Amino acid sequence: MPRSMTGFGRGECLRYDRRFKVELKSVNHRFSDFTIKLPRFLNPFEDRIRRRLSQDITRGKVDVWVNFESYTHKDITVQVNKVFADAYMEALQSLSTRYRLGDLQINPSLELLAKNSDIIVFDKFESALNSATSQQEMWETLSCALEDAMTQFNKMRDAEGLALIKDIENKLSRASAFVMAIKERAPHVVIEQSSRLRERMEDVLGKVGAKPDDGRLLTEVALLADKGCINEEISRLESHLVQLESMLLEQEAVGRKMDFLVQELNRETNTIGSKSTDVKMTKLVVELKSLIEKVREQVQNIE
Repeated sequence: MPRSMTGFGRGECLRYDRRFKVELKSVNHRFSDFTIKLPRFLNPFEDRIRRRLSQDITRGKVDVWVNFESYTHKDITVQVNKVFADAYMEALQSLSTRYRLGDLQINPSLELLAKNSDIIVFDKFESALNSATSQQEMWETLSCALEDAMTQFNKMRDAEGLALIKDIENKLSRASAFVMAIKERAPHVVIEQSSRLRERMEDVLGKVGAKPDDGRLLTEVALLADKGCINEEISRLESHLVQLESMLLEQEAVGRKMDFLVQELNRETNTIGSKSTDVKMTKLVVELKSLIEKVREQVQNIE
């Protein structure tokens, strides 16, 4: 069953004293476009996430957010820049000597050093991927949260896809009824045009005491019938509608193919409208075009 391109999903997983939260949100797009936002140290996993998304998503603009929390000390590394600290202390001692402030006190100096972010550096989570075991644990936890998010995401897309299909089926059924009405109206248009043509010819020729030539009249009627013939357009409309209905039963992504066929429906309908000189026919064409436009709007939501 075709899916909607619009969906949302959230997943969470806690393993190995680490917690991952993943959120997915998608909107309509002509192609697949993935934007993955995750902490910098997790960049090595971006390609894996992208490949997993590609398994289930063929069209749509998808935004992915990955949040990470760690409850284990092995993911945190505190480093001391001793060279910077020595230079800092020398600078403080130089200032103290220059302005005769006396020797530096140990505790105040230590407090100054601790406040300087360039001396004591917190390497947050950078060590979490130092070993193959740690990388495997991290991906296992991240993958678990991602799968939960994908499950919710696909459920929403399936539900919206089902609603779209029902709506499109209803509109296609109504469109088929209008095509049938146009098909049934077409022969009557030719007959009525022939009758009006004969009346005009009789009226004009009658004023000069002449009678219309049946042969010439038949020729003019044939020209009118050929010019206004819509048999090919009707045949293609019927074929496109059948194809669209069958696509709604397919299990793969059919949004692009459906969008192309809807454009063809609109083109054939416009051709019929340009050939029509009949008020009733024109009204049917307008109603059909309105339905096709509504179908197009819905089809653009299908993956």
